[in-house]
Amino acid sequence: MRDYLANEVRNVCLLGHRGAGKSSVVEAMLYFTKQTERFGKTVDGTSAMDYDAEEAKRGMSIYTSIAPIEWKDCKINFVDTPGYLDFAGEAESGIAVSDNAVIVVGAKDGVESGTKKAWNVVTQRKLPTIFFVNKIDEEHASFDAAYNELRDAFGKTVIPFEVPIVENGKVVGSINILKGKAWYYNDSTTPKEVPDDMKDIVAGYMDQICEAVAMSDDELMEKYFSGESFTDAEIAKGVRFGIRSGEIHPVYCGSAINLTGIERLMDLIVEYMPSYAEKGMVEAIDTNGEPVLLETSENEVATAFVFKTIVDPFAGRISFIKVMTGVVSMDSQLVNVQKDKLEKMNQVYIIKGKHQVGVGKLFTGDIGAVIKLQYTETNDTLAQKGTMVTYPAIEFPKGMLGMAVWPKTRADEDKMSSGLQRIQEEDKSCYIENNRETKETVIYGLGDQHLDVIRNKLKSKYKVEVELTKPRVQYRETIRGKVQAEGKHKKQSGGAGQYGHVKIEFEPCDSEEMVFDERVFGGAVPRQYFPAVEAGLRECMEKGVLAGYKVVGVKATLYDGSYHEVDSKEIAFKMAAHLAYKDGMPKAKPVLLEPIVSVQVTVPDEYTGTVIGDLTKRRGTIMGQDAIGGEQVIQAEVPMAEMMVYATELRSMTQGIGTYTQKFERYDVAPKNVADKVIAQAAKEKEE
Repeated sequence: MRDYLANEVRNVCLLGHRGAGKSSVVEAMLYFTKQTERFGKTVDGTSAMDYDAEEAKRGMSIYTSIAPIEWKDCKINFVDTPGYLDFAGEAESGIAVSDNAVIVVGAKDGVESGTKKAWNVVTQRKLPTIFFVNKIDEEHASFDAAYNELRDAFGKTVIPFEVPIVENGKVVGSINILKGKAWYYNDSTTPKEVPDDMKDIVAGYMDQICEAVAMSDDELMEKYFSGESFTDAEIAKGVRFGIRSGEIHPVYCGSAINLTGIERLMDLIVEYMPSYAEKGMVEAIDTNGEPVLLETSENEVATAFVFKTIVDPFAGRISFIKVMTGVVSMDSQLVNVQKDKLEKMNQVYIIKGKHQVGVGKLFTGDIGAVIKLQYTETNDTLAQKGTMVTYPAIEFPKGMLGMAVWPKTRADEDKMSSGLQRIQEEDKSCYIENNRETKETVIYGLGDQHLDVIRNKLKSKYKVEVELTKPRVQYRETIRGKVQAEGKHKKQSGGAGQYGHVKIEFEPCDSEEMVFDERVFGGAVPRQYFPAVEAGLRECMEKGVLAGYKVVGVKATLYDGSYHEVDSKEIAFKMAAHLAYKDGMPKAKPVLLEPIVSVQVTVPDEYTGTVIGDLTKRRGTIMGQDAIGGEQVIQAEVPMAEMMVYATELRSMTQGIGTYTQKFERYDVAPKNVADKVIAQAAKEKEE
């Protein structure tokens, strides 16, 4: 593969619902351009893109893959992203470095939730976008139905550029609207005239294109409304402008499996989609937080952004980069700006699915990888020495579904910890929390499938088997009443004895930790024993008398007691404090507190009632609701215990479109039925 300059590179991400055939479209292009010897399939384990064992097992993309394809003196870097929501973090990394998008839609399934999410992504990021209606030759497939759904959902900027020819219920070819020519599958090399019965349809679609072209330029608009026809050059220019501005979203059609429509889709990308160089300038941030503009040219200083990391047990760390400016060469040295460390580019690669092909250099706008960087992680910026700038970090979706992870054998604890740390380096949408209170390691992911993939990766890649269990909710305990309690520890064992005697008052207070005070008169308890009393009480407060949860909101005041000149020791007063705690706390009207989280759910209007009703069933309180861009943002406060598997359930309620975030808000007194259940469960576990 030769070197490609910035104006010759197109970076195109493939988006869409799971099963629409995104990976198949790339496989078709690889096979059509003779870069692979056969058409690979995920389920057969022969895919060049979905090469991981987990992908073959599940029959779907899990990771973002790159496929550079040379076509008509250009290089198209296809970025194949997963459509399944559990792997949205992987998709986010691919989208971040793409300058254009192709949304793949199944001709039989039409607009699905994944199609809508893809549309939201491209409109928010203003990515020039093409729709490719795939699988038009399948039984019950309908291009017209799929196109009408697209236009109804996304508006009149969605315009067909290629439509199928159907004879006797079977797709036999397609018509390119711009060229006004027909191609038949039994003779795909020679264009034919448009069939008579389709000329009116083609003319109608051409009018839609001309109207959209007119919107791109004042002179063209004037010409259009005066009734003059556009020249081919004017149409081509207008289409380019329209695609870039979002006024035109071309719809193409074909069948990846049968290689139909693939060649003209690549033609459209090369001819009409912008290269990275067309940006002209890219904004970075200097060390003072001020914006800096750099030229998207090979003549600029070298900078690169790390958008994905793979930690391979044998090859080491593989850092996927997009060259933002300048040229990244083999053996060049770049500074990791975030870490302020120098990194040597020992070898530069282009990535083609699972294969890495060594190259001498990568030019502006291109995508590739470097290996064995010492300090560099995803979201870091590499820059030429003296150019201390960074690029905006990718905002990865945050995992909300948590599961406690346990090694099957104690000997695997260290291996599990090491494996989880490396997985976290690769996958920024999951995170690990070591909960000292519950003594659990909790891993958070985007859904059941995401966590299952992580578990399987620990086994296959890091040779450690783990089990996932529902994590414990961190309840708290407190008291509502004020009591006085006494504790006397007296022990005589032949020699020196132990003696400690305390009287302590327990009462509620507004504090996360226990508040200790003393008002001892006349030296009833010598001052040197106060710390021992406090330490003994703090130990007890870690396990409440109801269900063994940490006690908060308690003030303990040492007000009296007694001591022995010979037998009194710190340990004796510590034990006396334990006895006073056991005596007093059950009488102080103890109550269980449950954690309350603040939840923000974003859903389309049609799901608002369903979501609000569900939150109410979860004992939630609706705090507010706002309409933002055709979606409803619902704020609520809900007990954490009711939100443990909400990520999966919200997806089911909203066909995968709804999203949510949550954060801890406070503790509230748990209702009696909830408290009784928690206390009973704690008693059962204690017996076991």
